[in-house]
Amino acid sequence: MQTIQGEFDGQGLRMAVVATRWNDEIVDRLVEGAVDVLTDCGVDDDDVVVVKVPGAFEIPLVVDRLAESGDYDGIVAVGCVIRGDTPHFDYVAGECAKGLTAAMLEYGLPVGFGVITADTAEQADARAQPDEDHNKGAEAASATVEMINLLRQIDAEDA
Repeated sequence: MQTIQGEFDGQGLRMAVVATRWNDEIVDRLVEGAVDVLTDCGVDDDDVVVVKVPGAFEIPLVVDRLAESGDYDGIVAVGCVIRGDTPHFDYVAGECAKGLTAAMLEYGLPVGFGVITADTAEQADARAQPDEDHNKGAEAASATVEMINLLRQIDAEDA
């Protein structure tokens, strides 16, 4: 049996982090977690671009445009949507996820989903702690690097 698995090696990778300005007290920690992970795995600081968008609904368009450019090996999307008293949460969170999936599949580019969807601010805060084990930005960055390397291995197998 053969097992193919991506590695946590970011040397030579060009990465973008797309982050919302909404709920910035939480999102700033997600960005920090993502950038820390990218640096830890060997991505050069000069090869990381952070792009700020107004809110989670706008993330997919920017991710799509960055993916289309061909300038990045992967993109990490981070944001925070907290449920309120109206169905707004369901539309924003759902459409964000759908849009990111569509961009990922259209361009064959790994996109990490670090968008917190929480019922309360306390739940969101718990998912944006500075340690990598409790930071969805860090988790999304790690998964993105692993997926880049996994896809490269699959492509090499096919060659």
